[in-house]
Amino acid sequence: MLERISHLGYAVTDIEAAAAFYRTSFGVEPGESEPVEEQGILATMFRVGESSIELVQPTRPDSPVGKFIARRGQGFHHVAFEVRDLEASLAELKARGVDLIDSEPRIGAGGMRMAFVHPHEVFGVLTELVESRGTGTH
Repeated sequence: MLERISHLGYAVTDIEAAAAFYRTSFGVEPGESEPVEEQGILATMFRVGESSIELVQPTRPDSPVGKFIARRGQGFHHVAFEVRDLEASLAELKARGVDLIDSEPRIGAGGMRMAFVHPHEVFGVLTELVESRGTGTH
């Protein structure tokens, strides 16, 4: 089911400062920040080898990322894995009794079709499934 790691998500309070840190410290160029209204975040991605890092900043305190930062502070937020067929993967997980946050795909940053598996199922790690675009890149 899992094809590869798509990206690692980091919750930050200031996406511009975080992007500047990665730019000046590691020499990577983050993309433009993009609002994802449904999730209440600004997001930006940048490549690291075959995977990416996603910086996510809450746009409102009651968003899931806003609540995460209020409870735990900034830091690692989620891991995202690519799957070939998101609907089939969700159906397979549901049939195995896995608790899903999203039983149906939704659209995330960059127009990616995605869904979250509940962290209590994955040893406390919020896990995102994103549908592969067939190009091997995100």
